[in-house]
Amino acid sequence: MSLRRLCSRLGYTFTDERLLQLALSHRSVGSQNNERLEYLGDAVLGCVIAEELFRRFPDQGEGALSRLRAHLVKGESLAALARDLALGDNLILGQGELRSGGVRRDSILAGALEAIIGAVHLNGGVAASRALILEIFGPRLAGLTVEKARKDPKTRLQELLQSGGGGLPEYRLVDTQGSPPSQEFHVTCHVPGMAKPLEGRGSSRRKAEQDAAGRALEILVQGGNRLG
Repeated sequence: MSLRRLCSRLGYTFTDERLLQLALSHRSVGSQNNERLEYLGDAVLGCVIAEELFRRFPDQGEGALSRLRAHLVKGESLAALARDLALGDNLILGQGELRSGGVRRDSILAGALEAIIGAVHLNGGVAASRALILEIFGPRLAGLTVEKARKDPKTRLQELLQSGGGGLPEYRLVDTQGSPPSQEFHVTCHVPGMAKPLEGRGSSRRKAEQDAAGRALEILVQGGNRLG
């Protein structure tokens, strides 16, 4: 019943339900897991999204299209879509992953979604996987703009500093509070030429570093520096 409900949410029915079960099986359950399907699904997803962006943004160059695609298919975005589909309710995990909250982990959810795309591709072919991807990503594609996919703060900060001939920022983990999956990371960003490091906080180290980089960018822009 739970798999039928998942198929209903996906809008796709498998003729070979074993493919769906395999797509939901994390490597913690053993050798029969979804890693190969995840590999296939990642490639199919990248191709379909690239083609759709090519059609939707005829005036954008390769760099902008790449940023748009990265914005759509990054792990956080895939995990959010997986949660919308309630994939966590159907994941097949080993006991260790279950105890550590694996059903809520971004990387596991994102991997399972890619594996499902790979499974649909094997079960129904190119047309089926394309239809599934466009259905799942439809609202995000509809609301996507070039501005939303601007380079992330860390990349922009690095490029700004390099364009001025300066050194690279240095990020340091200061503290971690709480336990998975409800952790908060505290980092500092040391920028050459700045008297004090900038602080950042987030639910992952990456997010905390992005927060700190964003604060550094605000100070540099207010000081008259121009972004590339």
